[in-house]
Amino acid sequence: MPSQPDAAPPQPDAAAVPRAPRQRPVDPRLLRYAASSRGFFALIGLIGLAQTLTIISFAWFLTAGIVGAIDGQPLTDLAPALAALGATIVIRAMLMWAREAASSRAAARVESELRAHLIEAVGKLGPEWLSTRNTAQLAVTAGRGLDALDAYFGRYLPQLVLTAIATPILVAIMWWQDWLSGLTVLLTLPLIPVFMVLIGLATRAVQQRQWRTLGHLAARFSDTVQGLSTLKVFGRQYRAADSIEGVTTRYRRETMKVLRVSFLSGFMLEFLASIAVAIVAVTIGFRLLDGSLTLAVGLFVLLLAPEAYLPLRQVGVQFHAAAEGVAATDDIFTVLDAAASVADSAAAPVTSPPPVGVLEVRELRVRRGERVLPPVSFAVAPRRVVLLEGPSGAGKSSILAALRGAASFDGIARIDGVDVRDLPAAQWLAWAGQNAGLVSATVADNVALGDSAPDPTLIERSLELACAEEISPGLELGVQGAGLSGGQAQRVAVARAFYRHLRGAAPVIALDEPSAALDAQTEARLWASVRALADAGAAVLLVSHRESARRIADEVVGLIPSEVIA
Repeated sequence: MPSQPDAAPPQPDAAAVPRAPRQRPVDPRLLRYAASSRGFFALIGLIGLAQTLTIISFAWFLTAGIVGAIDGQPLTDLAPALAALGATIVIRAMLMWAREAASSRAAARVESELRAHLIEAVGKLGPEWLSTRNTAQLAVTAGRGLDALDAYFGRYLPQLVLTAIATPILVAIMWWQDWLSGLTVLLTLPLIPVFMVLIGLATRAVQQRQWRTLGHLAARFSDTVQGLSTLKVFGRQYRAADSIEGVTTRYRRETMKVLRVSFLSGFMLEFLASIAVAIVAVTIGFRLLDGSLTLAVGLFVLLLAPEAYLPLRQVGVQFHAAAEGVAATDDIFTVLDAAASVADSAAAPVTSPPPVGVLEVRELRVRRGERVLPPVSFAVAPRRVVLLEGPSGAGKSSILAALRGAASFDGIARIDGVDVRDLPAAQWLAWAGQNAGLVSATVADNVALGDSAPDPTLIERSLELACAEEISPGLELGVQGAGLSGGQAQRVAVARAFYRHLRGAAPVIALDEPSAALDAQTEARLWASVRALADAGAAVLLVSHRESARRIADEVVGLIPSEVIA
């Protein structure tokens, strides 16, 4: 698989590290990071209270109707109770619809908020943090993971709120009407939460394993697709396919484990609730036979008994449906917490863009994992081209990574006297790396990436300077620039750097091996373009192995491989 030069050694992804299951009904970070969820809880609470009242009303009017019919009351006397019973059924159905509608809207809003916060957090954490993370798994978390919040908001949270409201009220009403039945429910009810916790621990563990396996599968598939050409050259494509098949099989097994635990837990909760209701029914039956309890009270309490257990049973059932969304939010909250800690400790960034573009680097030492680069010093001023030379592993790309915030460093790196760590790279640097980094859009969109009002004339001029005039600006590209050859993609990336500079967004141009995939004639044209931009006022920092790059350089900085520091 092709690797990036001077890349940091892979670090374990926070989302992929096994964590102990945390059994919290509602993660308090949800209220902090998704403000719209607060109003959702208030609305669901009101709907839950209204549903509880309709449950009590339904049992009361149904009891009145049945007892009245048994006592031989005429239909005219039963009509008010039957009409109220019908109205209660309609109101209960409307409340269920209102709860579903509110839950769906809240889920959509919270998903949008969390996605926006996640993108903002990745921006705050910067390229250095992102380079040590599994980007494929982050994409799965932000996509499918947040989509799974539909079940979390649509079923689990409303049921949790209804349980917190309905269960105490129903038990209190039962105790008021028949203290023995109320006591029976009060003693048997805790069995359901106890078993829910035990089952939830097992469910959360298998769900976390399933979620990690899905992230592993996404990362493996992404890596295989990106390196497919290399794998085919070395005849390793079948082994890569077998590896993906193995991960897929493991994911299928983990999914079946989750389903087995879910079905078994649902059966256990239903069994416990049924036994508890049966106990209440038997005690009521015996007291009805000996005359110590009236039919009206006994029937009313018996109708309420299943409703007292139902909310807790449903919480356990819906927990399994929402488990994937909960696992995904854990990963997202980890990223948001990391971004919050960085924001708290970071100094306020300088927001005014530098007008000139004098880049000064003194005794800069880049640390990439255990590798520490020797100190390097140079200065890049407008109308000058500085060339970084050195063998592979000397740290040329690492220096560019440090300047754009993708690697930490010691020493001095200033742009117009401002530390580059205090200034977003987008405000002063037009960069093109060895990886083109194109997106699924038109060529013009890729060249003018980040420009809210693209200039078509300048886009064509940039493509021409990058020796890519044969590529139509309207050409639609696929994922990661699919539709272009490697050399064409590289030239579009160079054109993007030229465009940013020509638009006045970045006084410094940094190019990392821009001619690696070019023939000698095209390379000479590209060097002429770089020299022309420098003569027009650009400060150019160039990384290249090509001897021909020396012809346009005003200064050559030679780098040597670093020692590995234990």
